[in-house]
Amino acid sequence: MFKLDRKLIISASVVTIATVFAAGCGAAETGAAESNVVAKTDISGGVFYPVVNGKTSVYHVNMQAQGMKLNHGRVPTANELKAWDKDVMPDGTGLPEGEGSVEDGEELYEEKCVSCHGDFGSGGGGYPSLSKGNAYELQETLTNNRYRDPEADGPTRVFGSYWPQASTMWWYIKDGMPHPKSKTLTDNETYALTAYMLNINEITIDGEEVDDEYVLTKEKFLKVKMPNEAGFEPNIDGPNSLSGIRTYYANPANFGAQKVPANIADRCMTDCQEKTAKTVRIANGGISEFNPPMSIVRDLPKTKEAINPKQAYADNCAMCHDTYLAPGSSDWAGYTSKGMAAVYKNAIDGTEGGMPPKGGSTFSDAEFKMVVDYVINGK
Repeated sequence: MFKLDRKLIISASVVTIATVFAAGCGAAETGAAESNVVAKTDISGGVFYPVVNGKTSVYHVNMQAQGMKLNHGRVPTANELKAWDKDVMPDGTGLPEGEGSVEDGEELYEEKCVSCHGDFGSGGGGYPSLSKGNAYELQETLTNNRYRDPEADGPTRVFGSYWPQASTMWWYIKDGMPHPKSKTLTDNETYALTAYMLNINEITIDGEEVDDEYVLTKEKFLKVKMPNEAGFEPNIDGPNSLSGIRTYYANPANFGAQKVPANIADRCMTDCQEKTAKTVRIANGGISEFNPPMSIVRDLPKTKEAINPKQAYADNCAMCHDTYLAPGSSDWAGYTSKGMAAVYKNAIDGTEGGMPPKGGSTFSDAEFKMVVDYVINGK
């Protein structure tokens, strides 16, 4: 839609990066005295100096490059912006009217989502889990550290326990799902799938459980309070977010760091860890006790049951291939002419056109080749 002059943009970026880099290298020690300009703090806690009289601190700046005009293309039309700007914000901005039930959402999930995200959002085949149970209980695991408590469950990061806003889920489903047929869901279907996501994460809305009979509307959706809504630092929302972020990072205690001593002689660059660990040598004979005890079972693993290629296709491939390159389709001739080795490689590794590796399944290479043979031959 917009034509950008890549060379000009890259040149300007290099100038900008060089300017910021120069400000951080030694400028803090000599810049204020020589340029008589007060340094500003960036969000990471570092400092930078504005350009004054062709210099930033003690470093010269290419003023010709600073003032050059870039060709960024034309101004988009109102309709172009409207088609592109589909963000859904936590305050409801961008959220359309509509409704959808958990029951309808479950049917849609089974039809369009389960092949990648697993039953009840359990995940699989390299795709993320969407639920692991009660979101309120799982949110409490986010502060667990196994080095403090080896018996504790590690942090569980799924939609219900980790995401701070439900609006992100609604927008992501509407804009990017289902793969690879994004932007095909209606608003009501998006409400239904979001309702199902809230249901399998056991979320409550305004004190009411999102059960199997629940119907989600825009009004109800705006009342969703996610368990981890206040679990992120620093706060990046609101008109004072930038100054708040600077203040946050100015205090290393907020994020587990320490200030570098003012006296450079006190700084440690090598072998800085205090030698507090004790080394324990194992006596002759090695380790005799294990916790838990070592298994002495010598049984051979059970023989894996052979896969059914037709069923494997239905479970992992039909959602996409029933409409294009279906089993036995004559269209496969345009691909098999390049040799089966190339076809197998694309199927196993995935393609840029949207084919996930092995269709998102967990089959071995040999097993998935059987599925490919079925899809090409139709039997």
